[in-house]
Amino acid sequence: MYISISPQKLGDHYGSSAKDFISYLEKENSGKSLDQKTYFFNHQEHQITDKEVVKKIDANTAKLGKKIPKYYSVTLNPSQRELRHIKENPEKLKLLTRKIMEDYARCFNREIDGRPVSVSDIIYFAKIEHTRFYSEKDLQVRENMPYLKRIAKLKHDLVKIQKGELQESMSKANALIRKEINNAPHKLNGSLIDVGVQKPGPQSHIHIIVSRKDATNRYSLSPGSKYKNSTTMLNGKKVHRGFNRDLFYKKAELQFDKLFAYNRNYVESYTARKTLQKNPATYYRHMMGLPLTERKLAFKLMQQAGLIPKVANISPAQANRLLKIFKRAADLAIKSSSIQY
Repeated sequence: MYISISPQKLGDHYGSSAKDFISYLEKENSGKSLDQKTYFFNHQEHQITDKEVVKKIDANTAKLGKKIPKYYSVTLNPSQRELRHIKENPEKLKLLTRKIMEDYARCFNREIDGRPVSVSDIIYFAKIEHTRFYSEKDLQVRENMPYLKRIAKLKHDLVKIQKGELQESMSKANALIRKEINNAPHKLNGSLIDVGVQKPGPQSHIHIIVSRKDATNRYSLSPGSKYKNSTTMLNGKKVHRGFNRDLFYKKAELQFDKLFAYNRNYVESYTARKTLQKNPATYYRHMMGLPLTERKLAFKLMQQAGLIPKVANISPAQANRLLKIFKRAADLAIKSSSIQY
């Protein structure tokens, strides 16, 4: 599971309303009838309209200036393997979201009226989306790009040929286009994968908008704070501050595993991804120490992620040679969120 936390988008200053962001989250409802639409939900309610979300988020921004975000966006991205495990059941995704948001509250190093922050102090609204589209960040698009650029030029030349502006053979140009398409590494149903193409397989994910202010509109709760667990003096009083992101990410995985009896492979874990970014050799050694069946699954998942070439049966000797290959690809794949375990 890949999780991201980001503040309200910054232009010249932070906007006073969540309207634009909520409108973006309504994109899958476009053109659908009322009974086909999906709604927002929170810890207690199931069918919350976009207008209600905007109203409640916008009303909870006391004493937040233009240079302070009014809300944060949390995105929960279960992997395709995780989604298949729960059969992409929306009710299970809602249950998971609610459990994760309980942990979100617990990961604040803050107190409200002398007690730890709880989910009842958090104002949040979540929505499940079921489709994703390739972007310029995806490995498949990046590797296809040289071919796509050459094809675009060849098609431009075809137009010139048709207009008589270029004295070339149309059949030759078309043959070159077919050659580029055949040589391109990533295709979907015979067509090249490009920006805007819908991704195949289960793609459900959850968008969550969380108010920066607590439910009383008195306290600021920022998951973006650079202070994990620290204290500071405010008006002569010692005040706790910070949000532990590492703990939050780990707890989210544990919630999924516990709720749905999921056997997480090492390479699927947040700890492994972090190790891969910082010390690929340690990551590899840990993986090679896994039991044989777990190791085979680990390599299969890495192949699906594009970290190593696809090999039918990987021996330890082959694995050693592949280490150098996946080291080069690892950082790019993770930074682009292209890992789809």
